[in-house]
Amino acid sequence: MCNLYKLSQAGAEVAQWFGAADRTMGANHAELIFPGYPGLVVAQGEVRVMNWGFPLAQVSKRTGKPIKPKAVTNTRDDRLHSAFWRDSFQHRRCLIPATAFAEAEGDYGNMTRTWLSVSGAEILAIAGIWRESEEWGPVYSMVTCAPCAQTAEIHDRMPVVLPPAAYFEWTHGTPEQAFALCSPFAAGLEIERTPVSWNAD
Repeated sequence: MCNLYKLSQAGAEVAQWFGAADRTMGANHAELIFPGYPGLVVAQGEVRVMNWGFPLAQVSKRTGKPIKPKAVTNTRDDRLHSAFWRDSFQHRRCLIPATAFAEAEGDYGNMTRTWLSVSGAEILAIAGIWRESEEWGPVYSMVTCAPCAQTAEIHDRMPVVLPPAAYFEWTHGTPEQAFALCSPFAAGLEIERTPVSWNAD
């Protein structure tokens, strides 16, 4: 499960990379993107700012009253057809631009950040879905699948990283065509293990 990624490029650069219109209005985004915070998304031919994570209603165990929703940042490929995700997968697929994504490694309580990127690529595209929400406006979630051989020792899931040839099919293809793309990344990944604590800001 990926709960941290980074994007070093601004909206205009991302728009040029994907041949999309820049609708970010020059908005700034943090290089490190955490659940519940804004990130850039390529949707419907535009680069837009959305919040990372679909809101999931929560209630207090103590009082039984509604509390702040949980941001659900990842969508398992084997659950894309469930009620929570189905409509977005069928009608609102997007690309999530990233420089690299992170996974936690190490013993619980002492985990560090390991960064993964596509060899030779300035920007990679992660398969995503999006929707409008009452709570946070437009939101997106990252689709995950089984790990590739390189990442299996790090985590049992990984984001669906799309090769450029698959961008159009993911966003414009049928749900069946898009679902067929939910597979471990076949090309090379670069892995950078760091001493930075997973919980560092």
